[in-house]
Amino acid sequence: MSIDNTSLATELDFDTPAAKRLRKFRAFKDKSASVGIAFGGISVIVAILLIFFYLLYEVAPLFHSAEIKQWQANGQAAAPYEAPGRGKTLYLTMEEQAEIGLRVTDQGEIIFFDTRTGDILQQQNIPVPAGTEITSFALASDASRIFAVGLSDGKVLAMKHSYKSTYPDGKRVITPFLEFPFGEEPLSVANSAVTELALNGDEEAWRIIASTEQGLALANLSFDENFITGEVETTVDTEALPKLRVPVSKLLLMPDRRWLLIAGNDNKLAVMDLAADGSETTQILDASTGNITGFSLLLGGNSLMVADDNGGISQWFLIRDDKNIWRLKKIRSFEGGTTAINGMSMEHRRKGFATIDTNGSLRLYNSTANRNVLTEQVVTGTASTIALSPRSNALLVEQDNKLSFWLIDNEHPEVSWDALWGEVWYEGYQEPDYTWQSSASTNDFEPKYSLMPLAFGTLKAAFYAMLLATPLAICGAIYTAYFMVPALRRKVKPFIELMEALPTVILGFLAGLWLAPFMETNLTGIFVCLLMIPAAILIFAFAWASMPKHIRYLIPEGWDTAMLIPVIILATFFGLWIADGVEQVLFAGDMREWITTELGINYDQRNALVVGIAMGFAVIPTIFSITEDAIFAVPKHLSYGSLALGATPWQTLVRVVMPTASPGIFSAVMIGMGRAVGETMIVLMATGNTPIMDINIFEGMRTLAANIAVEMPESEVGSTHFRILFLAAFVLFLFTFMVNTLAETIRQHLRKKYGSL
Repeated sequence: MSIDNTSLATELDFDTPAAKRLRKFRAFKDKSASVGIAFGGISVIVAILLIFFYLLYEVAPLFHSAEIKQWQANGQAAAPYEAPGRGKTLYLTMEEQAEIGLRVTDQGEIIFFDTRTGDILQQQNIPVPAGTEITSFALASDASRIFAVGLSDGKVLAMKHSYKSTYPDGKRVITPFLEFPFGEEPLSVANSAVTELALNGDEEAWRIIASTEQGLALANLSFDENFITGEVETTVDTEALPKLRVPVSKLLLMPDRRWLLIAGNDNKLAVMDLAADGSETTQILDASTGNITGFSLLLGGNSLMVADDNGGISQWFLIRDDKNIWRLKKIRSFEGGTTAINGMSMEHRRKGFATIDTNGSLRLYNSTANRNVLTEQVVTGTASTIALSPRSNALLVEQDNKLSFWLIDNEHPEVSWDALWGEVWYEGYQEPDYTWQSSASTNDFEPKYSLMPLAFGTLKAAFYAMLLATPLAICGAIYTAYFMVPALRRKVKPFIELMEALPTVILGFLAGLWLAPFMETNLTGIFVCLLMIPAAILIFAFAWASMPKHIRYLIPEGWDTAMLIPVIILATFFGLWIADGVEQVLFAGDMREWITTELGINYDQRNALVVGIAMGFAVIPTIFSITEDAIFAVPKHLSYGSLALGATPWQTLVRVVMPTASPGIFSAVMIGMGRAVGETMIVLMATGNTPIMDINIFEGMRTLAANIAVEMPESEVGSTHFRILFLAAFVLFLFTFMVNTLAETIRQHLRKKYGSL
């Protein structure tokens, strides 16, 4: 056969136009692939960075410092104006929009005025009977807007300031007016001048406490509506209280109308239980190191705030002691100055307050966060009165009978490191605790934004899921990749990987509605099966290995593993069948009751065990697939060489194959853990969604991801709650990032260590 040298030379000619075009086209494809891959990788990095910075953008306002500035007119700070009306200020406040202020004086004047300019909008006198004068003042609460004055004849008159908004010609007009909730006639409470006064109540009943020279007098008010005329008649029942052992300088009555708090002329603080026989004084405490200058109830009326002339500020509330007796206890102190506190004002809708000292330094605090959010010099010298607006975005300061109006930017005072990650002593709690409770049915609620229960729940759910999934997935991958015959492997591996396509919402649905009730009913059977199945597998394996060869050879080599399927099924049914007898013998017929009474462990139907099984089922395919690929990808010459040198298959697996595949196995475990940490629907539907910190496998939990899914739709955009949910997402992001970084570091170390094999 002859060779055409001319044709061969033509085919090998790389300088022909066709060859040049082919080379250019290949170069273009290589360049395009390189650019496309680089662009895709960079895009992923950019997308992750954008997520990071967006979360940071939403979270950053939580940590902005509060700011205050004087209201400006024509671009300049407005000068203080003369306080409208005559006499000393008894009460200073503002309405919702901080456009109208209210000043009540000891001369009986009630003045509504423009907070910016001081112009009087409406003025009237308190209807005090002739020949009497005002001797005391008391505020029920800022939320109720009800206040009362005590008179020199022993009577008390209660009033309420209200506001009506109208919109003539599309412009808002706020009209203030005064109401008399108990009638326009003063109520007889005592026989002599009321020197100190306190009142509190609700729609059904009110209670008034008056201090006179003779002692304390109590008046219970009840209301009866005349169904014919619609008029409400007020009935007053009075009684005298035992004489106090401390001089009275201030009285406060808590909303339940049971506890009376008394500030003495020195640093003494007394508590009287009005529900006890004889209304005994239950406690006398040293409230401060100096004389008490501030004495107010925080929002909700459950906490007492005490300030003194040494600059000290403390919070107190009632808790039960070891003998189950209510005691007033000092919960926390706040950082203040060293000069006397001259004025104090409570926030109307948050657990915060403001103080001003004799140097004119204003301080804003949040009690839950135990945080001083602002310290600012607002006046030179001593201010006599301060008043926060209902939205806490404005402040009135009175000094030398002049008022100044200030604007406040203090959106998120509830946030601090201690509030987010530390134990906080909340109102109504017996001790400090980690608690997440973002909302309640009343406006007096104290938000609890501790992320610790959520972080703990996230790790707890991931731990129990990985405890189930990791050994099963890795052992299954080892057998499938190293021992299983190729024909069976081609069927098993796709089937397990197909499990990953099952939506987690379906798994959560099944776990919550079927698995959790099933486990509750068959709790003993579950634990019996956990012991029975491994034992059955070992017994069957021993029995099968002991069979004669002619019987074992009936099953094709490598397919004997499939015989374990009926063994496992039968062992499961047998375990459930004998569970009732085991429960009767070992647990007196009820394992749940035995766990609760004998071990002191609570059992919740939707618990970590349910989550471990359901989430483990979802994580197994991820770990299995990556681990199986890593083991199967180990070069065959390594295992063949080990076997040729006399090592057994197990020795080869443990000492050659597993170390070589260890970077991939470790990556599989870390990816599976990332899947478990970020899982939402399974833990949302199968855990009870309770934010508690308990390692108990029979208790539920709430994870960061599930909490975001539940509460984000109902949170107010821009609120503290809204931004803390973004902070939870940011924490989850950082946790995943740190785990992946650690995993990559260890993987690279393992690759370098075993890469030379």
